Amino acid sequence: MGRITETVKALIIINIIFFVGAYLLGDRATALFALWFPQNPNFHIWELITHMFMHGGLMHILFNMFMLYMFGSILENYLGQKRFLFLYFSSGLGAAGLQILFSYFGFHSAFEAFVEAGMTPDQIYDMLAQGSIQYGSGIDKETATQLLNTYWTPMVGASGAIFGVLMAFAIVYPNIPLYIMFIPVPIKAKYLIGGYFLLNVFSAVTGISILGPANTAHWAHIGGAIIGFITMWMWKRDQFNQNRWN
Repeated sequence: MGRITETVKALIIINIIFFVGAYLLGDRATALFALWFPQNPNFHIWELITHMFMHGGLMHILFNMFMLYMFGSILENYLGQKRFLFLYFSSGLGAAGLQILFSYFGFHSAFEAFVEAGMTPDQIYDMLAQGSIQYGSGIDKETATQLLNTYWTPMVGASGAIFGVLMAFAIVYPNIPLYIMFIPVPIKAKYLIGGYFLLNVFSAVTGISILGPANTAHWAHIGGAIIGFITMWMWKRDQFNQNRWN
Protein backbone atom coordinates (compact mmCIF):
# COMPACT_ATOMS: atom_id res chain seq x y z
CA MET A 1 0.00 0.00 0.00
CA GLY A 2 1.17 3.50 -0.80
CA ARG A 3 1.47 6.56 1.38
CA ILE A 4 -1.61 7.55 3.36
CA THR A 5 -3.40 10.54 1.84
CA GLU A 6 -4.13 13.70 3.81
CA THR A 7 -7.91 13.25 3.74
CA VAL A 8 -7.78 9.68 4.97
CA LYS A 9 -5.30 10.73 7.66
CA ALA A 10 -7.65 13.52 8.77
CA LEU A 11 -10.63 11.14 8.92
CA ILE A 12 -8.66 8.66 11.03
CA ILE A 13 -7.52 11.41 13.41
CA ILE A 14 -11.08 12.72 13.81
CA ASN A 15 -12.31 9.20 14.54
CA ILE A 16 -9.62 8.76 17.19
CA ILE A 17 -10.49 12.12 18.78
CA PHE A 18 -14.16 11.14 18.94
CA PHE A 19 -13.25 7.73 20.38
CA VAL A 20 -11.12 9.22 23.16
CA GLY A 21 -13.68 11.94 23.82
CA ALA A 22 -16.51 9.41 24.03
CA TYR A 23 -14.46 7.35 26.47
CA LEU A 24 -13.94 10.40 28.70
CA LEU A 25 -17.53 11.70 28.46
CA GLY A 26 -19.23 8.30 28.60
CA ASP A 27 -23.00 8.16 28.18
CA ARG A 28 -23.26 11.89 27.49
CA ALA A 29 -21.23 11.53 24.30
CA THR A 30 -23.38 8.60 23.19
CA ALA A 31 -26.55 10.59 23.86
CA LEU A 32 -25.29 13.53 21.81
CA PHE A 33 -23.39 11.95 18.92
CA ALA A 34 -24.60 8.38 18.31
CA LEU A 35 -27.52 7.97 15.90
CA TRP A 36 -30.73 7.27 17.81
CA PHE A 37 -34.08 6.13 16.50
CA PRO A 38 -35.85 9.34 15.37
CA GLN A 39 -38.66 8.98 17.93
CA ASN A 40 -36.18 8.70 20.80
CA PRO A 41 -35.69 11.99 22.70
CA ASN A 42 -31.91 11.61 22.24
CA PHE A 43 -32.25 11.99 18.46
CA HIS A 44 -30.69 15.11 16.92
CA ILE A 45 -30.28 15.84 13.22
CA TRP A 46 -26.48 16.23 13.48
CA GLU A 47 -26.21 12.59 14.55
CA LEU A 48 -26.64 11.61 10.88
CA ILE A 49 -23.03 12.81 10.50
CA THR A 50 -21.50 12.42 13.97
CA HIS A 51 -22.43 8.74 14.31
CA MET A 52 -19.87 8.01 11.58
CA PHE A 53 -17.12 9.03 14.03
CA MET A 54 -18.43 7.11 17.05
CA HIS A 55 -17.46 3.51 17.76
CA GLY A 56 -18.60 0.84 20.18
CA GLY A 57 -15.20 -0.40 21.30
CA LEU A 58 -11.50 -0.67 20.55
CA MET A 59 -11.80 -3.53 18.06
CA HIS A 60 -14.62 -1.72 16.27
CA ILE A 61 -12.58 1.40 15.60
CA LEU A 62 -9.37 -0.54 14.86
CA PHE A 63 -11.06 -2.63 12.18
CA ASN A 64 -12.79 0.33 10.56
CA MET A 65 -9.69 2.52 10.56
CA PHE A 66 -7.59 -0.32 9.18
CA MET A 67 -10.03 -0.75 6.29
CA LEU A 68 -10.07 3.01 5.69
CA TYR A 69 -6.27 3.07 5.67
CA MET A 70 -5.96 0.07 3.34
CA PHE A 71 -8.49 1.12 0.72
CA GLY A 72 -9.19 4.82 1.28
CA SER A 73 -5.88 6.28 0.18
CA ILE A 74 -5.80 4.28 -3.05
CA LEU A 75 -9.32 5.41 -3.89
CA GLU A 76 -8.64 9.04 -2.97
CA ASN A 77 -5.59 9.08 -5.25
CA TYR A 78 -7.88 7.86 -8.04
CA LEU A 79 -10.86 10.14 -7.32
CA GLY A 80 -9.34 13.25 -5.78
CA GLN A 81 -10.21 14.73 -2.41
CA LYS A 82 -13.63 16.24 -3.20
CA ARG A 83 -15.06 13.18 -4.88
CA PHE A 84 -13.65 10.90 -2.22
CA LEU A 85 -15.25 12.94 0.56
CA PHE A 86 -18.55 13.01 -1.33
CA LEU A 87 -18.43 9.23 -1.72
CA TYR A 88 -17.51 8.70 1.93
CA PHE A 89 -20.18 10.89 3.48
CA SER A 90 -22.94 10.03 1.01
CA SER A 91 -22.31 6.35 1.72
CA GLY A 92 -22.48 7.05 5.45
CA LEU A 93 -25.78 8.91 5.00
CA GLY A 94 -27.13 6.13 2.82
CA ALA A 95 -26.20 3.64 5.51
CA ALA A 96 -28.03 5.67 8.15
CA GLY A 97 -31.06 6.10 5.91
CA LEU A 98 -31.53 2.41 5.13
CA GLN A 99 -30.93 1.37 8.75
CA ILE A 100 -33.50 3.90 10.00
CA LEU A 101 -35.99 2.77 7.36
CA PHE A 102 -35.87 -0.88 8.40
CA SER A 103 -35.79 0.08 12.08
CA TYR A 104 -38.92 2.15 11.48
CA PHE A 105 -40.76 -0.81 9.96
CA GLY A 106 -39.70 -3.10 12.83
CA PHE A 107 -40.56 -0.56 15.52
CA HIS A 108 -44.01 0.26 14.19
CA SER A 109 -45.00 -3.34 13.56
CA ALA A 110 -44.13 -4.09 17.20
CA PHE A 111 -45.82 -0.86 18.34
CA GLU A 112 -49.05 -1.81 16.55
CA ALA A 113 -48.99 -5.22 18.23
CA PHE A 114 -49.04 -3.49 21.61
CA VAL A 115 -51.88 -1.21 20.51
CA GLU A 116 -53.88 -4.21 19.30
CA ALA A 117 -53.25 -5.85 22.68
CA GLY A 118 -55.11 -2.94 24.32
CA MET A 119 -52.38 -0.47 25.29
CA THR A 120 -52.55 3.22 24.41
CA PRO A 121 -49.62 4.95 22.65
CA ASP A 122 -48.98 7.01 25.80
CA GLN A 123 -48.71 3.85 27.90
CA ILE A 124 -46.28 2.32 25.42
CA TYR A 125 -44.05 5.40 25.36
CA ASP A 126 -44.15 5.60 29.15
CA MET A 127 -42.79 2.03 29.32
CA LEU A 128 -40.16 2.83 26.71
CA ALA A 129 -39.07 5.91 28.67
CA GLN A 130 -38.55 3.68 31.71
CA GLY A 131 -36.44 1.30 29.63
CA SER A 132 -38.58 -1.76 30.27
CA ILE A 133 -41.41 -3.41 28.39
CA GLN A 134 -44.05 -5.75 29.81
CA TYR A 135 -45.12 -8.57 27.56
CA GLY A 136 -47.86 -11.15 27.73
CA SER A 137 -51.56 -10.99 26.90
CA GLY A 138 -50.96 -11.39 23.19
CA ILE A 139 -47.44 -9.87 23.14
CA ASP A 140 -44.51 -12.28 22.92
CA LYS A 141 -41.01 -11.62 24.21
CA GLU A 142 -39.54 -11.22 20.71
CA THR A 143 -41.96 -8.40 19.83
CA ALA A 144 -41.31 -6.64 23.14
CA THR A 145 -37.53 -6.96 22.70
CA GLN A 146 -37.72 -5.62 19.15
CA LEU A 147 -39.64 -2.55 20.29
CA LEU A 148 -37.29 -1.84 23.19
CA ASN A 149 -34.04 -2.50 21.31
CA THR A 150 -35.01 -0.38 18.31
CA TYR A 151 -35.91 2.53 20.57
CA TRP A 152 -32.86 2.35 22.83
CA THR A 153 -30.03 0.96 20.67
CA PRO A 154 -28.08 3.74 18.93
CA MET A 155 -26.15 3.29 15.71
CA VAL A 156 -22.42 4.05 15.77
CA GLY A 157 -19.46 3.54 13.49
CA ALA A 158 -17.92 4.42 10.15
CA SER A 159 -18.77 0.99 8.71
CA GLY A 160 -21.45 2.26 6.32
CA ALA A 161 -19.16 4.93 4.88
CA ILE A 162 -16.28 2.48 4.62
CA PHE A 163 -18.48 -0.11 2.93
CA GLY A 164 -19.18 2.50 0.28
CA VAL A 165 -15.43 2.94 -0.14
CA LEU A 166 -15.00 -0.83 -0.48
CA MET A 167 -17.66 -1.14 -3.16
CA ALA A 168 -16.19 1.79 -5.08
CA PHE A 169 -12.75 0.17 -4.82
CA ALA A 170 -14.16 -3.07 -6.24
CA ILE A 171 -15.52 -1.18 -9.25
CA VAL A 172 -12.29 0.71 -9.94
CA TYR A 173 -9.95 -2.22 -9.24
CA PRO A 174 -12.13 -5.34 -9.66
CA ASN A 175 -9.31 -7.75 -10.43
CA ILE A 176 -6.69 -6.62 -7.94
CA PRO A 177 -5.72 -9.61 -5.74
CA LEU A 178 -6.47 -9.27 -2.03
CA TYR A 179 -5.43 -11.46 0.87
CA ILE A 180 -7.36 -12.11 4.05
CA MET A 181 -6.21 -13.72 7.25
CA PHE A 182 -5.97 -17.53 7.32
CA ILE A 183 -6.55 -17.81 3.55
CA PRO A 184 -3.18 -17.94 1.73
CA VAL A 185 -4.77 -17.72 -1.73
CA PRO A 186 -5.36 -14.26 -3.27
CA ILE A 187 -8.97 -13.37 -4.05
CA LYS A 188 -9.97 -10.74 -6.60
CA ALA A 189 -11.46 -7.61 -5.06
CA LYS A 190 -14.79 -8.00 -6.85
CA TYR A 191 -15.27 -11.50 -5.36
CA LEU A 192 -14.00 -10.75 -1.86
CA ILE A 193 -15.89 -7.49 -1.40
CA GLY A 194 -18.93 -8.83 -3.25
CA GLY A 195 -18.95 -11.88 -1.00
CA TYR A 196 -18.71 -9.68 2.10
CA PHE A 197 -21.71 -7.72 0.81
CA LEU A 198 -23.75 -10.89 0.27
CA LEU A 199 -22.94 -12.09 3.79
CA ASN A 200 -24.37 -8.84 5.13
CA VAL A 201 -27.50 -9.27 3.02
CA PHE A 202 -27.92 -12.78 4.42
CA SER A 203 -27.48 -11.56 7.99
CA ALA A 204 -29.86 -8.62 7.50
CA VAL A 205 -32.61 -10.83 6.06
CA THR A 206 -32.24 -13.81 8.40
CA GLY A 207 -31.06 -12.12 11.59
CA ILE A 208 -28.14 -14.57 11.76
CA SER A 209 -24.91 -12.61 12.23
CA ILE A 210 -21.99 -14.41 10.60
CA LEU A 211 -19.41 -11.64 10.81
CA GLY A 212 -19.48 -9.37 13.84
CA PRO A 213 -21.66 -9.23 16.95
CA ALA A 214 -25.40 -9.88 16.96
CA ASN A 215 -26.24 -6.17 17.13
CA THR A 216 -24.32 -5.32 13.94
CA ALA A 217 -26.27 -2.86 11.76
CA HIS A 218 -26.25 -4.99 8.61
CA TRP A 219 -28.76 -2.78 6.79
CA ALA A 220 -26.38 0.13 7.33
CA HIS A 221 -23.58 -1.83 5.66
CA ILE A 222 -25.90 -2.62 2.76
CA GLY A 223 -27.03 1.01 2.45
CA GLY A 224 -23.46 2.28 2.37
CA ALA A 225 -22.47 -0.34 -0.18
CA ILE A 226 -25.39 0.50 -2.48
CA ILE A 227 -24.61 4.23 -2.45
CA GLY A 228 -20.90 3.56 -2.99
CA PHE A 229 -21.66 1.23 -5.89
CA ILE A 230 -24.14 3.57 -7.60
CA THR A 231 -21.94 6.65 -7.16
CA MET A 232 -18.79 4.98 -8.49
CA TRP A 233 -20.65 3.25 -11.30
CA MET A 234 -22.07 6.59 -12.49
CA TRP A 235 -18.68 8.28 -12.32
CA LYS A 236 -17.06 5.44 -14.26
CA ARG A 237 -19.84 5.50 -16.85
CA ASP A 238 -19.51 9.26 -17.33
CA GLN A 239 -15.74 8.92 -17.66
CA PHE A 240 -16.21 6.19 -20.29
CA ASN A 241 -18.69 8.29 -22.25
CA GLN A 242 -16.36 11.32 -22.19
CA ASN A 243 -13.36 9.30 -23.35
CA ARG A 244 -15.43 7.53 -25.97
CA TRP A 245 -15.92 10.72 -27.99
CA ASN A 246 -12.45 12.20 -27.50
